[in-house]
Amino acid sequence: MKKLLLAVVFCFSSFFAVAQSGYEITITLKNCPDSLAYLTFYQFDKTLVKDTCTSIKNGKIVFTGKKKLEKGVYSLVSQKKAIYFDFFVDDNTQKLELKSEASANIGKELTALNSPMEDQFFRYVQFINDQNKAFQAYKESVKLVTKKDSLALNKKQQEIEKVIQAYEEKFLAEHKGTYIGDVLNLKVEKLLKNVPKASNGRPDSIASFNYYKKHYWDNVDFKDDATMRNPFFNPKLKKYFEHIVQKHPDSTIVEMDRMLSKTQQGSLFYKLLLANFTYSSETSKIMGFDKVFVHMSDTYFKSGKADGIYEDKEIVQKIIKRAEKIKPLLIGNPALDLFMIKAEDFPKMKAMGFEDAKNSEEMTNVFYKNVDQINKMFVKLSDVSADYTILVFWDVDCGHCQKEIPILLDAYNEMMKEKKNVKVYSVYMQHEGEKYLKYIDDHKLPWINVYDGAHYNNAIEKYDVYSTPVIYILDKNKKIKAKRIDANQVKMLIELFEKEK
Repeated sequence: MKKLLLAVVFCFSSFFAVAQSGYEITITLKNCPDSLAYLTFYQFDKTLVKDTCTSIKNGKIVFTGKKKLEKGVYSLVSQKKAIYFDFFVDDNTQKLELKSEASANIGKELTALNSPMEDQFFRYVQFINDQNKAFQAYKESVKLVTKKDSLALNKKQQEIEKVIQAYEEKFLAEHKGTYIGDVLNLKVEKLLKNVPKASNGRPDSIASFNYYKKHYWDNVDFKDDATMRNPFFNPKLKKYFEHIVQKHPDSTIVEMDRMLSKTQQGSLFYKLLLANFTYSSETSKIMGFDKVFVHMSDTYFKSGKADGIYEDKEIVQKIIKRAEKIKPLLIGNPALDLFMIKAEDFPKMKAMGFEDAKNSEEMTNVFYKNVDQINKMFVKLSDVSADYTILVFWDVDCGHCQKEIPILLDAYNEMMKEKKNVKVYSVYMQHEGEKYLKYIDDHKLPWINVYDGAHYNNAIEKYDVYSTPVIYILDKNKKIKAKRIDANQVKMLIELFEKEK
């Protein structure tokens, strides 16, 4: 009998442990108009659905699951995909009871029935909202007619910001070591309070900035995946790389490597951070930042440190392949040589049979049949002698080219008047020679006008010309100084390079 009793107690304890391991979020939302609702959570730069309640009765919304919810900031989302409110979940709030009212006062009415800390978080959110509303109301009540009005508005804004800052600092101090404390630590700015005076007697902005950057990531745990499950981490990350880190690929590489080293390799945090850095560097519009993308490929993808980031393993190979393609084209690298044919020699190339060749085999036969003559006709990029060579790939029928080429021509003519030692190596990307020659004649292009008449260069692959026009600037040693720029930037950049000298 005793053994049986022990067995029953053991089974009951096991059942209780399983029950406790799950989650149950119960929300009573007065006047709720929905028949279903969603439980979503923030993760890095996305909002993901965790659960769905499909049977709302009298405003009672229940989300349950057998496994614990991961620490993070969650949202109650309406049937129309609008967020009602946010709340946090940690190890102590897996069984949570909330109540509010589906109205304009939803924030003020929001209460946690069984979690004082959750309730304190709601009061924090409501305080911030009240301060922002107060400033907005003040802003709408004043007319900005004079400078005095603008100064008064600015003063009011500073007063409210100080109130918020003091409140947040107090809240952080009271909740240090808790998950919600870690979340709000991402939001609160670390500012130098006692700013010293600079030599001009004004507050030392350099000291303020250096302090701000040094303490930007204070108390942020990069080894905890929960750090990115809130609405504050991704904006903070973007701000850091867009406004705090020096806008230079080498500086960006150092900071990205440092941040990744703080994470646990293979963790979700590590994977999402690396994927974010790789994508942002590949798609960056800032000239030269493809160097960051190549670094990501060489350091993480080629070494196997990016394994598991993407479900499709082919994506990794595509990233490596893309990086290898653009690696020779990085700023500072020597330009790949080109062996082009003068536009005026189109009739000769046509007479050789290049325009009649129907496939690569016939093209090869034509080439080797005339190789000695063709070798004498080549106009090599490396043979161009100039302080700066403007390398442009374009097409006569390209609409964008028709706008950019005249702009480039004007810039070139201006530089000629200024006696600058600049030449344009103009590469036509098609083989309709008559059309090319007519454009040159009509627009009086005084450049080195060439095309790939012998089908020898494959410039599309070699210079990554996936659209036209593409403009590079090379220095006197044929090193890449600028690339993928607009025609109206050419003269300005060359003047800048001259000043750098």
